[in-house]
Amino acid sequence: MEPTVAREPAQALSRRAHGAAVEAAARRHLLAAGLQAVAANAHSRGGEIDLVMRDGGTLVFVEVRYRRSADFGGGAASVDIRKQRRLVHAAQVFLSRHPHYADLPCRFDVVEADGEPTAPRLNWLRDAFRADDC
Repeated sequence: MEPTVAREPAQALSRRAHGAAVEAAARRHLLAAGLQAVAANAHSRGGEIDLVMRDGGTLVFVEVRYRRSADFGGGAASVDIRKQRRLVHAAQVFLSRHPHYADLPCRFDVVEADGEPTAPRLNWLRDAFRADDC
C-alpha cells in the first residue's frame, strides 16, 4: 500500500492567494458599480459568504466563483441547490448576528470569474437565485 501524499502547503497557499485575488477583483468591480462593502468572508457553521454588500437599500450576499477556464461551464453553474441552501443559511446567520440589517430586502448575486486570478474576467449575475427557490 502506497503512503498518502499530503498536499504541499505552498500549493494550498497559492490556491488561497488566487481565491483572495479573485474576491478582491470582484469586490473592486462591485464597488465601482456603486455597491458599498459591508463584510467579507462572513463565516457561519454551515458555510461562508464571500462578500456582503449594500446596493442602495438592499443587502446583497455575493458568492464569487472562479474557474481557470469557462470551457466546462461558468462559475454560476457550480452554485447548485445544495450550495444555495448553504448560502441562504449563512445569510440567515449573518442577519441574526447583525440585526440592524434584518429589515432590509436581501438579494443573492454570483460573480463568475475566469482567466488569470490577478486579472480575471468577471461576469456579475444579479439576483442569481432567491432564498425561496431553495
